[in-house]
Amino acid sequence: MSYKVVVVGATGNVGREILNILDEREFPIAEIAALASRKSLGTEVSFGDKTLKTNDLASFDFAGWDMALFAVGSEATKEYAPKAAAAGCIVIDNSSLYRYDPEVPLIVPEVNADAIFECHKKNIIANPNCSTAQMVVALKPLHDRAKIKRVVVSTYQSVSGAGKEGIDELWDQTKSIYNPVDNKPPTKFTKQIAFNVIPHIDVFLDSGDTKEEWKMVAETKKIIDSEIKVTATCVRVPVFVGHSESINIEFEEFLDEDEARDILRESPGLMVIDKREDGGYVSPVECVGDYATFISRIRQDVTVDNGINLWCVSDNLRKGAALNAVQIAEVLGNKVLKKG
Repeated sequence: MSYKVVVVGATGNVGREILNILDEREFPIAEIAALASRKSLGTEVSFGDKTLKTNDLASFDFAGWDMALFAVGSEATKEYAPKAAAAGCIVIDNSSLYRYDPEVPLIVPEVNADAIFECHKKNIIANPNCSTAQMVVALKPLHDRAKIKRVVVSTYQSVSGAGKEGIDELWDQTKSIYNPVDNKPPTKFTKQIAFNVIPHIDVFLDSGDTKEEWKMVAETKKIIDSEIKVTATCVRVPVFVGHSESINIEFEEFLDEDEARDILRESPGLMVIDKREDGGYVSPVECVGDYATFISRIRQDVTVDNGINLWCVSDNLRKGAALNAVQIAEVLGNKVLKKG
């Protein structure tokens, strides 16, 4: 089996990571095209030991291609994803545009892979928000055992979630703090990000939540169970790559922390590193470049009848975006397209 694959937004952080992961996982590719906006036309990107020149998204003909992994913003996706889908090329979209469309499956392969069979309604599949993706991988096996009633999550999200501009701003501001004549006021973020934390990701809604917080609620309900109650506080922190989450889970029945630990150890996509000693947990620096979502600090919450606390860390450019998209492509090939 081999497939004709398009990567849209190939010059961005996520697009480049998609190309890396397609190569690392030896995805069966018959032909690959790297697309970007006209201003990046001809830019070279790496694909294993090959170098690809980017083609112009605006003039590309998607007919005859099997799947397109989109890693561009919602505006470009809104214009070009329907064109690809109409040409028979199935779109795997990393933007937020289609996540809440009832006719578009929202997929994390370890959690709800069979939703892939709904893809032909629009020929589009949505990739969830980065902070949601890693959380639901941890929640699903526990939900299957004890049924989750409520989740309280606080995120510690890296600047790479805001793209190259976010990375550059943290880097430039950090340097400028040691050089008083080189002032770098915030432009990408609403406040200084260097040596600071900002409890504000995306726009504010009338409820007082930010849209990032709303996304985690809506997406968890769509991916796992509409009855789960979720409340989130999303915070940007001065970390380049890797999102962390403090998750408090309340179940309908008692779940012992040791059983929870065993369940998570045996679940796909997770790695449990949970020693009650100095350094016996995973921090974001250590997760960079890894496929796994790491779980640490598993413990009973004695303030509620059936509560568990845990710490969840993952590379947001991988499981939170590029890796999940490639995993969806693998499921699409194996379960739906089945080309040989």
